[in-house]
Amino acid sequence: MHNAEHDALQAAYDAYSDLLYRVALSHLQNSEDALDAVQDVFLKLHTSRKSFRDRDHERAWLLRVTVNRCHDLARRRNIRAYTPLEDVEHLASQENERPAVLREVDLLPQGLKSAVVLHYLEGFSVDETASVLKLSPSAVKMRLSRARDHLRSALQGE
Repeated sequence: MHNAEHDALQAAYDAYSDLLYRVALSHLQNSEDALDAVQDVFLKLHTSRKSFRDRDHERAWLLRVTVNRCHDLARRRNIRAYTPLEDVEHLASQENERPAVLREVDLLPQGLKSAVVLHYLEGFSVDETASVLKLSPSAVKMRLSRARDHLRSALQGE
């Protein structure tokens, strides 16, 4: 790797790794899987030799790749779902410590969950969320509305 390539990759990592990790963790609910997803994203950035118009374009691309990688990992995990018996009690105790709304966000369908995580948890505008998810702003607003309705119904049922 040339110095300029290394510096660009390091700059991207320094600027976005925490954000990408939070997004991955909110999707995958497992720190090791989230770290793997972020590592995969930066490996893809390095091997793709992608050029970006500006920092916003770079951030949107990295977020899109992260969300896609999380969806892939979640699908694979669902196919091979296995939780060792000794981990069940630990997971149950952790789950009870999380606010009910975050537990319900975890249960949302992936399309709704991605919009909620980016907009409400990461503070992205509707337009930024739309750009990252490659949707129209009106589609993002509809997903957020559906997610709020789902969350409201689920939380009132508790």
